[in-house]
Amino acid sequence: MIVRTLKEAENSDRRVVTKTWESTRMLLKEDNMGFSFHITTIYANTETHIWYQNHLESVYCMSGNGEIETLKDGKIYPIEAGTLYILDKHDEHLLRGGSEDMKMACVFNPPLNGKEVHDENGVYPL
Repeated sequence: MIVRTLKEAENSDRRVVTKTWESTRMLLKEDNMGFSFHITTIYANTETHIWYQNHLESVYCMSGNGEIETLKDGKIYPIEAGTLYILDKHDEHLLRGGSEDMKMACVFNPPLNGKEVHDENGVYPL
């Protein structure tokens, strides 16, 4: 059994911070579960280009607000507490923080190793 607290993970090398978001990687590839689980904060009034060509992701908004725009069709979807979005087709998108930070619970398949950040194309490497 694996037991971790968010506070414990935030105070370790499992926390990754960038200009537009921070992510605490609670469960990683090394944990051998076949997926990774993260608590991620998208900062208010930011925009992040993301295109997970190597991963599928499911994201549940626990608090805050913002929006996601799919670049293929230009559709914009509002995000607020209680919203789940699933990037099941490697959707290239812009993730925008709204008037307050968004706290998100994220699941990745395949799992992340831990230190990934988006490259110039919005991609996480395998």
